[in-house]
Amino acid sequence: MHPLLLQQHKVDLIGDIHGCYEPLLSLLERLGYQKQTVSERSSGFSYVHSEGRLVVFVGDLIDRGPQVREVVSLVRTMVESGHALMVLGNHEFNAIVYCEEVVQHLELMSRYQKHSDIIDRSSLPERLQRLMSATLEQFVGRIDEWRSCCEWFKSLPLFLEGETFRVVHACWDSSLIDQLRKDYPNYRMDDDFYTAAKSIGTIESLAVDRLTRGTNMPLPAGMKLIGQDGVSRNFFRAKFWAEKPQTYGDIVFQPDPLPYDLAEKPIDDCHHQQLVYYPKDALPVFFGHYWLKGEPKPLLENIACLDYSAVHSGRLIAYTYSGEKPLRKENFVWVNVD
Repeated sequence: MHPLLLQQHKVDLIGDIHGCYEPLLSLLERLGYQKQTVSERSSGFSYVHSEGRLVVFVGDLIDRGPQVREVVSLVRTMVESGHALMVLGNHEFNAIVYCEEVVQHLELMSRYQKHSDIIDRSSLPERLQRLMSATLEQFVGRIDEWRSCCEWFKSLPLFLEGETFRVVHACWDSSLIDQLRKDYPNYRMDDDFYTAAKSIGTIESLAVDRLTRGTNMPLPAGMKLIGQDGVSRNFFRAKFWAEKPQTYGDIVFQPDPLPYDLAEKPIDDCHHQQLVYYPKDALPVFFGHYWLKGEPKPLLENIACLDYSAVHSGRLIAYTYSGEKPLRKENFVWVNVD
């Protein structure tokens, strides 16, 4: 257990921010946090609660939104000053893995004005160029700052546990987390971990993929889905709490619906074996990642998703937790994002 969580009776968990800086400030203020200068010799500032409460961020600070650098700076300061914790999101993991490729891309952006020239010359995959476009634009001319951010991302844990709750970005897989607890008891992944995570088939690669991206089910050959983010995918995101699911429609968990003929199709045995199940009697778990819509509420009595599509004119969400089970709808707090 992280030592900061030992001291907490109440925490505020905040979902995917994706560069939505002004909404983040509004949400912190709504939760009762106030701006505080870190030190007399520093221009940095944190947000502090009069009751000494802690913020826990579920990851995905970067990409898509208009003020990525400001979000990272504030959250990093809050974490380093002991006012917050954060778990790694899949977007931060992309930044770690492609840190130097991004540096080369930023140098190209400084040199070339035509985007097509940059794409042709860049070693950064075109998919990531689209996904990270907002972040790339905001870090042009700031390579040292980018490298510093990536080094800080490496220090973030993949999951957190308190006495009465758990936090992960996308999926709590107990078997993989048990292995990580054994291999990395201080919650920190080192350079060797990230080197191994780049190789498909390693336990490190599987752990990062499952914990930061969830359980993905492949679509039949030739079938693709175009998500709300405009990305074409040949898989869909699956629930990790579906009890005794029978069809693919029982496990789909994303804003983009499956084609009817697939939704009604019984789950293949090989895909059943890939599913993760989080028991109803387990500690409450909080996560983000899944772009929900509508009014926030618990998915089950011990499951809460905190990603309500903030960067797509949705809601930036928090849940104020003080040990309760079942989780309560009235404990969600949010600001609308225009």
